[in-house]
Amino acid sequence: MRSSQTDEVLAGLRAVADGPLSAATNMPPAMYHDDEILTLDRDRVFARDWVSPGLAAEIPKPGDRLTWSIADRPVFCVRGTDGLIRTFSNVCRHRMMTLVDGDGTGLRITCPYHAWTYDLEGHLVGTNHMEATDGFDEADVCLPEVRTEVWQGWIYSTLNSDALPVAELLAPMEEFVARYGVPDYVPVHRQDETWGGNWKFLVENFMEGYHLPVAHRSTLGTWMPMDSVVFPDRRHEGFTYQMFEKDENAQYGRAHRDNDRLEEPWRSTTFMPTVFPSHMYILAPDHLWYLSLRPDGVNRVNLRFGIALAPEVHASLDDPEAWITEMIRFFTAVCEEDRRVVEGIHAGSRSPMASPGPLSWLEHEIHDLMGYLADRLA
Repeated sequence: MRSSQTDEVLAGLRAVADGPLSAATNMPPAMYHDDEILTLDRDRVFARDWVSPGLAAEIPKPGDRLTWSIADRPVFCVRGTDGLIRTFSNVCRHRMMTLVDGDGTGLRITCPYHAWTYDLEGHLVGTNHMEATDGFDEADVCLPEVRTEVWQGWIYSTLNSDALPVAELLAPMEEFVARYGVPDYVPVHRQDETWGGNWKFLVENFMEGYHLPVAHRSTLGTWMPMDSVVFPDRRHEGFTYQMFEKDENAQYGRAHRDNDRLEEPWRSTTFMPTVFPSHMYILAPDHLWYLSLRPDGVNRVNLRFGIALAPEVHASLDDPEAWITEMIRFFTAVCEEDRRVVEGIHAGSRSPMASPGPLSWLEHEIHDLMGYLADRLA
């Protein structure tokens, strides 16, 4: 049963979310620091909606896999011999040992504890010394499978069998995403990190461009043309976005001369969606980079940071290693700038004197996030 304090916080969230952006304030500190809210986040948000562990192109061959977790359940995604991507519980059915860590490849999943072995469809196919166990039959044992769909090159998984299909949920933004050809982008980098701060602070920071000329003034801040920013004309259930154009001064974000998919103005337009609750990416004509998040208590957030290149950009590189290294260095620096902001907001919001301030029109998507959270939690 929820406490009266949590009910009051969520009622306030509902009221602000239902009001106009021009009168909106940020969420109160309790939305980020309260353990009861965190439990609601886990059970009503992360356990019910779609999350993305990354790009399908990051596991291109049968047996390629990556690990993730959904609402504190460890899972792994693997490409089968039939080409399909499936997601399974990353827990052995014998003594509950974690099966795999990080990336990997192989046509069998073998537990490092007692060598119970599973195929790429989750079936138990090998054990040893189980002949004296009454009624044991390998054919009866399989890893729990998690619902998984691939949409526009992205892997999405959910624990909720009743969730709308991803293609239906994200249909209103498909016309924007599809034109870039994400399934053909070439992954060049992925890393996992843990930051000090609540997951919502990182989502909010990624979504809004208001901070770019200040927090990112030494990196990409000068490329952000505030007068070209466009937001959705209405609130959508599962996502929000902004898009903007970059001029010829931008180091990244404009179409390569060999790009034959995009016409003007899309050759200089960046599309930047957030798929609630925790999948965010910047999709540009020449590259994309993404974040996928998982709460780690109220004070920490686990994030996956990835970069991919448009195929014609990757094919044109004379010295791919040096060029990609420089790009990774640049966007890692951007992430470090964001880390300082996110951890600073988290620390500041713990002050007894902290209170929610009014939102700018450039923080449109934060208001959308508040509506999403009010729908799920209130």
